[in-house]
Amino acid sequence: MNKKQQKIFDLIFKNPVQSNIKWSNIESLFKNLGAEISEGNGSRVRIALNNSRAVFHRPHPERETDKGTLMSVRKFLIEAGVKIK
Repeated sequence: MNKKQQKIFDLIFKNPVQSNIKWSNIESLFKNLGAEISEGNGSRVRIALNNSRAVFHRPHPERETDKGTLMSVRKFLIEAGVKIK
């Protein structure tokens, strides 16, 4: 994981929950962790990582992820066995 991706990872698990993380940075982190990403209908994105699966909606028209989605991303990463550093 490079420094930028480590920073995004740290922001995902930061308390209080952030609401200003760009979705494209989160997708980049998923890819770096080895996730398979596929497009769904509309703004849906399917993520598969370490035998865990999730479906997220890309934010629009904003580019930043809201707190609810960020909590779901956090939960997904924990379920997928990604360790908090």
